[in-house]
Amino acid sequence: MEKLPKIGIPIIIAIVLIIIVVAKSAVTIDSGEAGVLYRTFDNGVVIDEAPLGEGFHLIAPWNKVFVYEVRQQELYEKMRVLSSNGLEIQIEASVWYEPVYKDLGNLHQSLGKDYLQRVIQPAIRSAARSVVGRYTPEQLYSSKRDAIQDEIFAETKIILEKQYVQLNEVLVRDVTLPNTIKEAIERKLRQEQESLEYEFRLVTASKEAEKVIIEAEGKAESNRILSASLTDKILQDKGIDATLKLSQSPNTKVIVIGGGESGMPLILGDN
Repeated sequence: MEKLPKIGIPIIIAIVLIIIVVAKSAVTIDSGEAGVLYRTFDNGVVIDEAPLGEGFHLIAPWNKVFVYEVRQQELYEKMRVLSSNGLEIQIEASVWYEPVYKDLGNLHQSLGKDYLQRVIQPAIRSAARSVVGRYTPEQLYSSKRDAIQDEIFAETKIILEKQYVQLNEVLVRDVTLPNTIKEAIERKLRQEQESLEYEFRLVTASKEAEKVIIEAEGKAESNRILSASLTDKILQDKGIDATLKLSQSPNTKVIVIGGGESGMPLILGDN
């Protein structure tokens, strides 16, 4: 009985040491994350092997694992930049990005976990200044928003090309001009719209007038042709036809009283 405590103490110590070693050696990578292995006694950051994927991993207790989110992430930026004529423009943009999975070791070694502040933010700001500086406030306000969005994306992607970061999209959410410039542009746009509407009304009125003239000329020509074709003989024949149709009506009593100057009978009807 006295020997049991002496035997139990080393076992307890061994169990505690095992627990500590396992705790130091066990690494769990969550969903949407990956790990970069750092070997303390073997050249440091591992860059020639794939990152540690999701799930449970056992490593040597003297090594380390740096966990990175490898899902698409969003950076929201509000920037003040200058237009081509030197006016200050405020741009709000969202940047969608993610680290290049296979180069996660290189990213950790060259930039570290704060790569967002080190390369992505400076890149998007530099590209925005460069692109917006090519346009006037009026162009930015009216028709060039999609163009600057595409150009900012293209220039930012070039800057980040060798930084182990994948740029997925740049979305320009808002372009804010100084109030005085915005009001001046809106006035100009309203005046242009009113001018276009006035020109449209003039063109419409001119076309309506042409239509009336053409219809009047056509009617006059039709009357002229009709008048030229109606001889006394044709009129007399048409009168006879009309008289015959009237006399055949079952509800009409026909009375013939002499004849007119054309020799046609005069007919009175009594229902």
